[in-house]
Amino acid sequence: MGVEEQREEREVLDSIFPDEITATILLNVSYPESYPDVAPNLDITNAPDAPRHPLLDLGEDKARLLDALQPAIEDSLGMAMVFTLVSTLKDAAELLISERQAAAQALKDVEAAKAEEEENRKFHGTAVTRETFLEWRERFRTEMAVKEKKEQEEREAEERKKRGGKPEDKKLTGKQLWERGLAGKVEDEDISMDDAAKAMEEVKV
Repeated sequence: MGVEEQREEREVLDSIFPDEITATILLNVSYPESYPDVAPNLDITNAPDAPRHPLLDLGEDKARLLDALQPAIEDSLGMAMVFTLVSTLKDAAELLISERQAAAQALKDVEAAKAEEEENRKFHGTAVTRETFLEWRERFRTEMAVKEKKEQEEREAEERKKRGGKPEDKKLTGKQLWERGLAGKVEDEDISMDDAAKAMEEVKV
């Protein structure tokens, strides 16, 4: 193919791909003298001022994209093929991006499913069986006993506080009064006849 024919091919490409030729990636083509009977020299680079696609990295993807052009090159030998190669490169890049988008979405779906499962577990709670019920009942009874004891201690402390911290006076029995020699010091009505008789009987023994 002569220089004039190569120029015509370039003009056709510019009219078909006015933006794609200088888009995110560039397909750099140089023509050997024997083109199109031999493959053109190809390289893929980033456009100097174009934004980089977050899912396309030519540092890692260039070899794969160039390999994707080989079948089109072999099928097009003997014919003008740059249009076919540009179309093939565009499709290969889009496929690569789509695969990575699908993989990222699949990962998000898995994470969302895990989060939903965890949230549902909060609402459903633990399945109740006889064993889990007995364990819960034992814990409940223990907690209630501790709570009741604490409340009792608080009530007693409050009562002592009201009495000025003095211990509660307990009424002595007749035996205790007799033994302590307090029988005559206590009002008669504080000692029942039964208590006195019982105290005396126990002292005799």
